[in-house]
Amino acid sequence: MTDPANNRLQARNDMAWAIAVGGIGIVLFAALLTFAWQFAATLFLLFAGMLLGVALNAMTTLLGRLTGLPHALRLAIVCLAMAGLLSGIVFLGGTTIAQQATVLSNTIKSQLGNVKEFLEQRGVDTSYLDFTNTAGEAKPDGTAVTTTTTTPAPSQSHGIPGAGALASSGGAIISQTLKVLLGTVSVVGNFFIVLFLGLAFAAQPSIYRAGLLFIAPAKYRAQATVIVDRIGETLERWLIAQIITMTAVFLVTWIGLAIIGIPSSFILGIQAGLLAFIPTVGAILGGLIVVLASLATGWIAALSAFILFLGVHALESYVLTPIIQRQALDIPPATLFAFQILLGVVFGIWGLALALPLMAIAKVMIDHFKAEDQAQTPAPSNVPQPQLS
Repeated sequence: MTDPANNRLQARNDMAWAIAVGGIGIVLFAALLTFAWQFAATLFLLFAGMLLGVALNAMTTLLGRLTGLPHALRLAIVCLAMAGLLSGIVFLGGTTIAQQATVLSNTIKSQLGNVKEFLEQRGVDTSYLDFTNTAGEAKPDGTAVTTTTTTPAPSQSHGIPGAGALASSGGAIISQTLKVLLGTVSVVGNFFIVLFLGLAFAAQPSIYRAGLLFIAPAKYRAQATVIVDRIGETLERWLIAQIITMTAVFLVTWIGLAIIGIPSSFILGIQAGLLAFIPTVGAILGGLIVVLASLATGWIAALSAFILFLGVHALESYVLTPIIQRQALDIPPATLFAFQILLGVVFGIWGLALALPLMAIAKVMIDHFKAEDQAQTPAPSNVPQPQLS
Protein backbone atom coordinates (compact mmCIF):
# COMPACT_ATOMS: atom_id res chain seq x y z
CA MET A 1 0.00 0.00 0.00
CA THR A 2 2.91 2.32 0.63
CA ASP A 3 4.67 1.70 -2.70
CA PRO A 4 2.45 4.03 -4.80
CA ALA A 5 2.80 6.76 -2.17
CA ASN A 6 6.57 6.37 -2.12
CA ASN A 7 6.69 6.46 -5.91
CA ARG A 8 4.65 9.64 -6.02
CA LEU A 9 6.88 11.22 -3.37
CA GLN A 10 10.00 10.20 -5.29
CA ALA A 11 8.53 11.60 -8.52
CA ARG A 12 7.74 14.91 -6.81
CA ASN A 13 11.26 15.06 -5.37
CA ASP A 14 12.78 14.35 -8.79
CA MET A 15 10.63 17.03 -10.42
CA ALA A 16 11.53 19.57 -7.72
CA TRP A 17 15.21 18.73 -8.17
CA ALA A 18 14.98 19.06 -11.95
CA ILE A 19 13.21 22.42 -11.64
CA ALA A 20 15.81 23.67 -9.16
CA VAL A 21 18.74 22.55 -11.33
CA GLY A 22 17.11 24.02 -14.44
CA GLY A 23 16.47 27.33 -12.69
CA ILE A 24 20.04 27.53 -11.44
CA GLY A 25 21.30 26.73 -14.92
CA ILE A 26 19.16 29.47 -16.48
CA VAL A 27 20.32 32.00 -13.87
CA LEU A 28 23.98 31.07 -14.41
CA PHE A 29 23.59 31.28 -18.18
CA ALA A 30 21.93 34.71 -17.91
CA ALA A 31 24.69 35.85 -15.54
CA LEU A 32 27.32 34.62 -18.02
CA LEU A 33 25.67 36.50 -20.89
CA THR A 34 25.43 39.66 -18.76
CA PHE A 35 29.10 39.37 -17.78
CA ALA A 36 30.14 38.86 -21.42
CA TRP A 37 28.05 41.86 -22.49
CA GLN A 38 29.40 44.17 -19.80
CA PHE A 39 33.04 43.18 -20.25
CA ALA A 40 33.02 42.40 -23.99
CA ALA A 41 35.91 44.78 -24.75
CA THR A 42 38.10 43.20 -22.07
CA LEU A 43 37.26 39.68 -23.25
CA PHE A 44 38.07 40.59 -26.85
CA LEU A 45 41.35 42.14 -25.67
CA LEU A 46 42.28 38.90 -23.89
CA PHE A 47 41.31 36.89 -26.96
CA ALA A 48 43.50 39.12 -29.15
CA GLY A 49 46.42 38.47 -26.79
CA MET A 50 45.76 34.74 -27.03
CA LEU A 51 45.76 34.96 -30.85
CA LEU A 52 49.11 36.76 -30.78
CA GLY A 53 50.47 34.03 -28.54
CA VAL A 54 49.20 31.35 -30.94
CA ALA A 55 50.83 33.17 -33.88
CA LEU A 56 54.17 33.48 -32.07
CA ASN A 57 54.03 29.84 -31.03
CA ALA A 58 53.24 28.80 -34.61
CA MET A 59 56.26 30.69 -35.98
CA THR A 60 58.40 29.25 -33.18
CA THR A 61 57.25 25.75 -34.11
CA LEU A 62 58.08 26.37 -37.77
CA LEU A 63 61.56 27.52 -36.77
CA GLY A 64 61.89 24.38 -34.66
CA ARG A 65 61.41 22.23 -37.75
CA LEU A 66 64.48 23.86 -39.27
CA THR A 67 66.68 24.01 -36.17
CA GLY A 68 67.01 22.00 -32.99
CA LEU A 69 67.21 25.04 -30.72
CA PRO A 70 65.28 25.20 -27.42
CA HIS A 71 61.81 26.73 -27.39
CA ALA A 72 62.82 29.82 -25.42
CA LEU A 73 65.69 30.62 -27.79
CA ARG A 74 63.50 30.09 -30.87
CA LEU A 75 60.85 32.41 -29.42
CA ALA A 76 63.50 35.05 -28.72
CA ILE A 77 64.73 34.80 -32.33
CA VAL A 78 61.17 35.19 -33.66
CA CYS A 79 60.48 38.21 -31.42
CA LEU A 80 63.78 39.86 -32.33
CA ALA A 81 63.13 39.29 -36.03
CA MET A 82 59.65 40.83 -35.81
CA ALA A 83 60.93 43.75 -33.73
CA GLY A 84 63.75 44.32 -36.22
CA LEU A 85 61.34 44.24 -39.15
CA LEU A 86 58.98 46.76 -37.54
CA SER A 87 61.88 48.97 -36.46
CA GLY A 88 63.29 48.90 -39.98
CA ILE A 89 59.93 49.90 -41.46
CA VAL A 90 59.58 52.75 -38.97
CA PHE A 91 63.21 53.86 -39.35
CA LEU A 92 63.33 53.75 -43.14
CA GLY A 93 59.78 54.85 -43.83
CA GLY A 94 58.75 56.65 -40.67
CA THR A 95 58.86 60.11 -42.24
CA THR A 96 57.21 58.82 -45.40
CA ILE A 97 54.46 57.12 -43.40
CA ALA A 98 53.76 60.28 -41.39
CA GLN A 99 53.68 62.51 -44.47
CA GLN A 100 51.57 60.10 -46.50
CA ALA A 101 49.18 59.60 -43.57
CA THR A 102 48.61 63.38 -43.40
CA VAL A 103 48.14 63.65 -47.15
CA LEU A 104 45.81 60.66 -47.16
CA SER A 105 43.71 62.09 -44.33
CA ASN A 106 43.32 65.43 -46.10
CA THR A 107 42.54 63.70 -49.41
CA ILE A 108 39.87 61.47 -47.86
CA LYS A 109 38.24 64.46 -46.15
CA SER A 110 38.23 66.41 -49.39
CA GLN A 111 36.74 63.52 -51.36
CA LEU A 112 34.05 62.92 -48.74
CA GLY A 113 33.20 66.60 -48.99
CA ASN A 114 32.88 66.21 -52.76
CA VAL A 115 30.56 63.24 -52.26
CA LYS A 116 28.40 65.25 -49.88
CA GLU A 117 28.22 68.20 -52.25
CA PHE A 118 27.38 65.84 -55.16
CA LEU A 119 24.49 64.36 -53.17
CA GLU A 120 23.21 67.77 -52.07
CA GLN A 121 23.13 69.03 -55.66
CA ARG A 122 20.84 66.15 -56.55
CA GLY A 123 18.40 66.75 -53.72
CA VAL A 124 19.68 64.12 -51.29
CA ASP A 125 19.46 65.17 -47.65
CA THR A 126 22.95 64.96 -46.13
CA SER A 127 22.26 66.85 -42.93
CA TYR A 128 23.05 63.69 -40.93
CA LEU A 129 26.51 63.50 -42.52
CA ASP A 130 29.29 65.61 -41.05
CA PHE A 131 32.38 65.00 -43.14
CA THR A 132 33.99 68.35 -42.41
CA ASN A 133 33.29 69.33 -38.85
CA THR A 134 36.27 71.56 -38.23
CA ALA A 135 35.54 75.23 -37.88
CA GLY A 136 36.85 77.24 -40.79
CA GLU A 137 37.59 74.16 -42.92
CA ALA A 138 37.28 74.87 -46.60
CA LYS A 139 34.87 73.10 -48.90
CA PRO A 140 36.08 71.93 -52.29
CA ASP A 141 34.57 75.04 -53.92
CA GLY A 142 36.63 77.31 -51.69
CA THR A 143 33.88 78.50 -49.33
CA ALA A 144 34.34 78.13 -45.64
CA VAL A 145 32.34 75.68 -43.55
CA THR A 146 30.72 77.28 -40.56
CA THR A 147 30.03 75.32 -37.39
CA THR A 148 27.87 76.14 -34.42
CA THR A 149 29.72 76.64 -31.16
CA THR A 150 28.74 77.82 -27.73
CA THR A 151 31.44 80.47 -27.60
CA PRO A 152 29.92 83.97 -27.37
CA ALA A 153 30.45 86.22 -30.39
CA PRO A 154 33.11 88.89 -30.01
CA SER A 155 32.00 92.42 -29.34
CA GLN A 156 31.80 95.09 -32.03
CA SER A 157 34.81 96.90 -30.57
CA HIS A 158 37.09 93.88 -31.21
CA GLY A 159 38.50 94.32 -27.71
CA ILE A 160 39.89 91.75 -25.31
CA PRO A 161 37.54 88.73 -24.94
CA GLY A 162 35.52 88.61 -21.80
CA ALA A 163 36.02 86.20 -18.93
CA GLY A 164 33.14 83.98 -20.08
CA ALA A 165 34.61 83.58 -23.57
CA LEU A 166 38.05 82.80 -22.17
CA ALA A 167 36.61 80.26 -19.72
CA SER A 168 34.54 78.60 -22.44
CA SER A 169 37.47 78.40 -24.88
CA GLY A 170 39.83 77.16 -22.17
CA GLY A 171 37.35 74.50 -21.07
CA ALA A 172 36.88 73.31 -24.64
CA ILE A 173 40.66 73.12 -25.20
CA ILE A 174 41.19 71.21 -21.95
CA SER A 175 38.32 68.83 -22.76
CA GLN A 176 39.64 68.05 -26.24
CA THR A 177 43.19 67.63 -24.91
CA LEU A 178 42.01 65.19 -22.26
CA LYS A 179 40.08 63.21 -24.86
CA VAL A 180 43.14 62.94 -27.07
CA LEU A 181 45.39 61.96 -24.15
CA LEU A 182 42.96 59.37 -22.82
CA GLY A 183 42.46 57.93 -26.29
CA THR A 184 46.22 57.71 -26.84
CA VAL A 185 46.79 56.12 -23.44
CA SER A 186 43.99 53.61 -24.10
CA VAL A 187 45.39 52.59 -27.50
CA VAL A 188 48.96 52.30 -26.22
CA GLY A 189 47.80 50.46 -23.10
CA ASN A 190 45.76 47.97 -25.11
CA PHE A 191 48.72 47.39 -27.43
CA PHE A 192 51.06 46.55 -24.56
CA ILE A 193 48.41 44.36 -22.88
CA VAL A 194 48.01 42.32 -26.06
CA LEU A 195 51.80 42.18 -26.50
CA PHE A 196 52.38 41.02 -22.92
CA LEU A 197 49.64 38.38 -23.10
CA GLY A 198 50.93 37.12 -26.43
CA LEU A 199 54.49 36.78 -25.13
CA ALA A 200 53.27 35.10 -21.94
CA PHE A 201 51.16 32.57 -23.84
CA ALA A 202 53.93 31.84 -26.36
CA ALA A 203 56.64 31.47 -23.69
CA GLN A 204 54.90 28.62 -21.83
CA PRO A 205 52.04 27.27 -23.94
CA SER A 206 51.99 23.88 -22.21
CA ILE A 207 51.30 25.44 -18.81
CA TYR A 208 48.24 27.35 -20.03
CA ARG A 209 47.03 24.30 -21.97
CA ALA A 210 47.29 22.13 -18.85
CA GLY A 211 45.52 24.77 -16.77
CA LEU A 212 42.69 25.03 -19.29
CA LEU A 213 42.25 21.25 -19.35
CA PHE A 214 42.32 21.10 -15.55
CA ILE A 215 39.14 23.23 -15.46
CA ALA A 216 37.25 20.58 -17.45
CA PRO A 217 35.58 17.79 -15.46
CA ALA A 218 37.66 14.61 -15.22
CA LYS A 219 34.94 12.67 -17.06
CA TYR A 220 35.27 14.88 -20.16
CA ARG A 221 38.97 15.73 -19.91
CA ALA A 222 40.03 13.44 -22.76
CA GLN A 223 37.38 14.94 -25.01
CA ALA A 224 38.40 18.47 -23.99
CA THR A 225 42.03 17.63 -24.80
CA VAL A 226 41.13 16.65 -28.36
CA ILE A 227 39.03 19.82 -28.85
CA VAL A 228 41.71 22.17 -27.43
CA ASP A 229 44.45 20.61 -29.57
CA ARG A 230 42.33 20.87 -32.72
CA ILE A 231 41.48 24.49 -31.98
CA GLY A 232 45.16 25.30 -31.46
CA GLU A 233 46.20 23.58 -34.70
CA THR A 234 43.41 25.28 -36.67
CA LEU A 235 44.25 28.75 -35.36
CA GLU A 236 47.98 28.23 -35.98
CA ARG A 237 47.45 27.21 -39.61
CA TRP A 238 45.00 30.04 -40.20
CA LEU A 239 47.24 32.70 -38.63
CA ILE A 240 50.31 31.65 -40.64
CA ALA A 241 48.24 31.68 -43.82
CA GLN A 242 46.76 35.05 -42.88
CA ILE A 243 50.19 36.60 -42.30
CA ILE A 244 51.32 35.41 -45.75
CA THR A 245 48.12 36.77 -47.34
CA MET A 246 48.42 40.16 -45.61
CA THR A 247 52.04 40.50 -46.71
CA ALA A 248 51.16 39.67 -50.32
CA VAL A 249 48.25 42.15 -50.35
CA PHE A 250 50.49 44.88 -48.92
CA LEU A 251 53.25 44.36 -51.49
CA VAL A 252 50.95 44.09 -54.52
CA THR A 253 48.89 47.14 -53.47
CA TRP A 254 51.95 49.26 -52.69
CA ILE A 255 53.81 48.42 -55.89
CA GLY A 256 50.68 48.70 -58.07
CA LEU A 257 49.69 52.12 -56.71
CA ALA A 258 53.27 53.35 -57.00
CA ILE A 259 53.32 52.32 -60.68
CA ILE A 260 49.98 54.05 -61.30
CA GLY A 261 51.36 57.18 -59.63
CA ILE A 262 48.98 57.45 -56.66
CA PRO A 263 50.32 59.55 -53.78
CA SER A 264 50.46 57.86 -50.37
CA SER A 265 50.91 54.47 -52.03
CA PHE A 266 52.97 53.11 -49.12
CA ILE A 267 50.44 53.98 -46.42
CA LEU A 268 47.62 52.73 -48.65
CA GLY A 269 49.45 49.43 -49.04
CA ILE A 270 49.85 49.18 -45.26
CA GLN A 271 46.15 49.78 -44.61
CA ALA A 272 45.20 47.28 -47.34
CA GLY A 273 47.44 44.65 -45.78
CA LEU A 274 46.07 45.27 -42.29
CA LEU A 275 42.46 45.25 -43.46
CA ALA A 276 43.10 41.92 -45.20
CA PHE A 277 42.95 40.41 -41.70
CA ILE A 278 39.18 41.02 -41.82
CA PRO A 279 37.66 38.84 -44.56
CA THR A 280 35.22 40.40 -47.06
CA VAL A 281 34.52 43.57 -45.08
CA GLY A 282 38.20 44.48 -44.83
CA ALA A 283 38.71 44.11 -48.59
CA ILE A 284 35.68 46.33 -49.28
CA LEU A 285 36.87 49.04 -46.88
CA GLY A 286 40.42 48.89 -48.23
CA GLY A 287 39.21 49.19 -51.83
CA LEU A 288 36.93 52.10 -50.95
CA ILE A 289 39.78 54.00 -49.30
CA VAL A 290 42.09 53.35 -52.27
CA VAL A 291 39.51 54.58 -54.80
CA LEU A 292 38.65 57.69 -52.76
CA ALA A 293 42.34 58.56 -52.40
CA SER A 294 42.90 58.03 -56.13
CA LEU A 295 40.10 60.41 -57.18
CA ALA A 296 42.29 63.37 -56.28
CA THR A 297 44.75 62.33 -59.02
CA GLY A 298 42.10 62.00 -61.70
CA TRP A 299 39.49 59.65 -63.10
CA ILE A 300 42.03 57.62 -65.04
CA ALA A 301 44.08 57.02 -61.90
CA ALA A 302 40.92 56.19 -59.94
CA LEU A 303 39.82 53.70 -62.60
CA SER A 304 43.29 52.14 -62.63
CA ALA A 305 43.24 51.90 -58.83
CA PHE A 306 39.80 50.27 -58.97
CA ILE A 307 41.06 47.69 -61.48
CA LEU A 308 44.06 47.10 -59.22
CA PHE A 309 41.71 46.59 -56.27
CA LEU A 310 39.72 44.02 -58.26
CA GLY A 311 42.95 42.23 -59.17
CA VAL A 312 44.17 42.19 -55.56
CA HIS A 313 40.78 40.97 -54.36
CA ALA A 314 40.79 38.20 -57.00
CA LEU A 315 44.35 37.26 -56.00
CA GLU A 316 43.35 37.06 -52.36
CA SER A 317 40.02 35.27 -52.83
CA TYR A 318 40.75 32.87 -55.69
CA VAL A 319 44.48 32.20 -55.45
CA LEU A 320 45.95 32.81 -51.99
CA THR A 321 43.00 31.74 -49.86
CA PRO A 322 42.26 28.45 -51.69
CA ILE A 323 45.94 27.48 -51.90
CA ILE A 324 47.26 28.66 -48.52
CA GLN A 325 44.17 28.26 -46.35
CA ARG A 326 42.58 25.18 -47.90
CA GLN A 327 43.61 23.12 -44.84
CA ALA A 328 42.96 25.82 -42.26
CA LEU A 329 39.31 26.84 -42.51
CA ASP A 330 36.34 25.83 -44.58
CA ILE A 331 33.51 28.21 -43.64
CA PRO A 332 30.79 29.18 -46.14
CA PRO A 333 31.21 32.85 -47.15
CA ALA A 334 27.58 33.79 -46.47
CA THR A 335 27.73 32.29 -42.97
CA LEU A 336 30.98 34.11 -42.20
CA PHE A 337 29.69 37.43 -43.56
CA ALA A 338 26.46 37.20 -41.54
CA PHE A 339 28.44 36.38 -38.38
CA GLN A 340 30.78 39.31 -39.06
CA ILE A 341 27.90 41.74 -39.47
CA LEU A 342 26.24 40.44 -36.29
CA LEU A 343 29.35 40.78 -34.13
CA GLY A 344 30.27 44.09 -35.77
CA VAL A 345 26.88 45.63 -34.99
CA VAL A 346 26.81 44.27 -31.43
CA PHE A 347 30.45 44.67 -30.35
CA GLY A 348 31.91 47.16 -32.85
CA ILE A 349 35.37 46.91 -34.37
CA TRP A 350 36.48 44.15 -31.97
CA GLY A 351 33.65 41.87 -33.05
CA LEU A 352 34.25 42.62 -36.73
CA ALA A 353 37.99 41.94 -36.55
CA LEU A 354 37.80 38.77 -34.43
CA ALA A 355 34.69 37.21 -35.98
CA LEU A 356 36.62 34.71 -38.12
CA PRO A 357 38.80 33.16 -35.37
CA LEU A 358 35.76 32.97 -33.07
CA MET A 359 33.79 31.20 -35.77
CA ALA A 360 36.74 28.90 -36.42
CA ILE A 361 36.66 27.83 -32.76
CA ALA A 362 32.91 27.24 -32.94
CA LYS A 363 33.30 25.23 -36.15
CA VAL A 364 35.96 22.97 -34.63
CA MET A 365 33.68 22.20 -31.68
CA ILE A 366 30.64 21.60 -33.89
CA ASP A 367 32.61 19.30 -36.21
CA HIS A 368 33.94 17.33 -33.23
CA PHE A 369 30.53 16.71 -31.67
CA LYS A 370 29.01 15.97 -35.08
CA ALA A 371 31.69 13.34 -35.76
CA GLU A 372 31.04 11.79 -32.33
CA ASP A 373 27.30 11.60 -32.98
CA GLN A 374 27.90 9.94 -36.35
CA ALA A 375 30.29 7.44 -34.76
CA GLN A 376 27.78 6.54 -32.04
CA THR A 377 24.85 6.18 -34.47
CA PRO A 378 24.78 2.60 -35.87
CA ALA A 379 24.87 2.45 -39.64
CA PRO A 380 21.78 0.91 -41.27
CA SER A 381 22.34 -2.58 -42.48
CA ASN A 382 21.58 -3.15 -46.15
CA VAL A 383 22.43 -6.85 -46.04
CA PRO A 384 19.27 -8.88 -46.81
CA GLN A 385 18.26 -11.22 -44.02
CA PRO A 386 17.96 -14.89 -44.90
CA GLN A 387 14.39 -16.15 -44.93
CA LEU A 388 13.44 -19.34 -43.17
CA SER A 389 11.87 -21.97 -45.38
